[in-house]
Amino acid sequence: MANYLNKIEIEWFKRRLTYILVAIIAVFCLLVVRLFYLQILNGNKYRQLSANNCIRLQTIDAPRGLIFDRHGEMLVDNRPSFDLSIIPKDADPVDKTIAKLAAYIRVPETQLVEKLGAKKGLSAYKPVVLKRDIGRDMLAAIEVNRFDLPGVMVDVNPTRHYINTQSAAHLIGYMGEINSNELKKEEFAGKKQGDQIGKFGVERSFEHILSGQRGGRQVEVDSSGRTVQVLNAVSAKPGRNIYLTIDKGLQQKAESLMTGKAGAVVAMDPNNGQILALVSSPAFDQNAFAAGLTQKYWRSLISNPLHPMTHKAIQGEYPPGSTYKIVTAMAGLEEGVIDANTVFFCPGQYRLGNRVFRCWKRSGHGKVSVEKALAESCDVYFYQVGQRLGVDRLAWYAKACGLGARTGIRLGHEGDGLIPTAEWKKRKTGVRWQGGETLSIAIGQGFNLATPLQMAVLTSAVANGGYLYRPLIVKEALTAEGELVSRVEKQLVGKLPVSNRNLDLIQRGLWQVVNGKRGTARIAKLKDIEISGKTGTAQVFSRKTNESMKEEHMAYHLKSHAWFVAYAPAGNPQIAISVLVEHGEHGSSGASPIARDVIATYLEGETQILELKTDNF
Repeated sequence: MANYLNKIEIEWFKRRLTYILVAIIAVFCLLVVRLFYLQILNGNKYRQLSANNCIRLQTIDAPRGLIFDRHGEMLVDNRPSFDLSIIPKDADPVDKTIAKLAAYIRVPETQLVEKLGAKKGLSAYKPVVLKRDIGRDMLAAIEVNRFDLPGVMVDVNPTRHYINTQSAAHLIGYMGEINSNELKKEEFAGKKQGDQIGKFGVERSFEHILSGQRGGRQVEVDSSGRTVQVLNAVSAKPGRNIYLTIDKGLQQKAESLMTGKAGAVVAMDPNNGQILALVSSPAFDQNAFAAGLTQKYWRSLISNPLHPMTHKAIQGEYPPGSTYKIVTAMAGLEEGVIDANTVFFCPGQYRLGNRVFRCWKRSGHGKVSVEKALAESCDVYFYQVGQRLGVDRLAWYAKACGLGARTGIRLGHEGDGLIPTAEWKKRKTGVRWQGGETLSIAIGQGFNLATPLQMAVLTSAVANGGYLYRPLIVKEALTAEGELVSRVEKQLVGKLPVSNRNLDLIQRGLWQVVNGKRGTARIAKLKDIEISGKTGTAQVFSRKTNESMKEEHMAYHLKSHAWFVAYAPAGNPQIAISVLVEHGEHGSSGASPIARDVIATYLEGETQILELKTDNF
């Protein structure tokens, strides 16, 4: 009996053991199948989820330094911008996510694909900016569908805001995305693809001061790339603020006077070289660049025949016309070919060989001294001075006055102008210099070219006793907390090659231009402020001998450029100005009223404009 019971128990244990072993094997098989499903069939998916559910480092853009005028009036600040980005690795499959996003925000899919394609080669975990400064409608559409848009995020970043649209546009400049060539430059060390940098004007020239130091944060993200929590953060350091030398009110006054005109206005303090106003007309909308320039707006800028993207004040190179007679008078007096008592007779024309060179006043000026020649802008007088000097001596004085070379203003793409010599022409054209060309040069025509800024610097030197100062556009830089970083002092770069006696004689002639009975700029006269100046009318094409054509009958692009350079008050100059109106016909009527009103605005006197008849010169 006992053996029988033992046999039963053994069989029972065997069966139980078999069941257990089968169960174990079944569970093991299930585990193997599950592991095969997870590791082999869906391995990539879960490896991605695992990788994404981790710690990441994110950058924090630094607020850019603000820009103020000389009185602390804010010109440029920063505003919050909602920027749409995508992390390609989190958006898998990217093409489907992009398609959904395009539909939700109603933007062409090709536009988003193009943006994404431009960033190929970057880490898949690096965010790619698809659109900057999106509107509220787009933002709302993204937020409503955010769980259907993995890897898509909206960041709030500071972006540039130009308070007075188009005001001082060429001076202040604009921002743009850094390109591959710029990334290679040492000056942009620390910048990365997608960063915004200054591209033009002060924004570009003072990038190293305005840009701050980026910060960063350590965050935990989920499998969709969304931030779960911030683990650590280092704040960004704001850029330093810049105070310009310009007067906001004066700048806007000059801009309003140039409305509808092409040209430039440069006003500066003759005692230190500080630029008070720097106008190039027409201008452009800097905010359009900050928000992301559209192709339509860019095409409208580059196709505009008035060239709004050219900084005419410093890049525009024009024949200086009769404003150049200041240099010719200076050279003639210093070289002794004329003096205060030298008189030439002007019958309205001057013959050299078989050519006749006409004076702007067909009836002539009669007997003319150097003072009267400046006041009435007698061409015949300066023809003879130029002939006695020769082109090379005249060129030496022009270059010593700062013409034909950059002024050194801290803005990019400044023009050189052109002061020709006999050797220059021979090298350039292979043809020797002709005597008649010297006559044209002596009155600011021919090969002569100057920028409005160069003529303002020269006029300032005439006003202040002969000192050439480098034009300054920045007064000082301060930290965001108001601590002084640097202050720009006046910089003497040269002196006019003229004695005090001869300079005094030239100054008297320039005073007569505005205040004399036959001065060419009597229209610029003010009741309470004495202005000294010089008109200029620069022809843009050559006329044949005896050819007569009135400016008003010409096509716009054939009309003469109008110049006026001036300073005031004549006895104690506080402002010097250069005005150039493209195809403005006459310096007296086209440019001098603008200079007059700018001067009156700056000096803040109760002035009265005197209604006087003027010659069209």
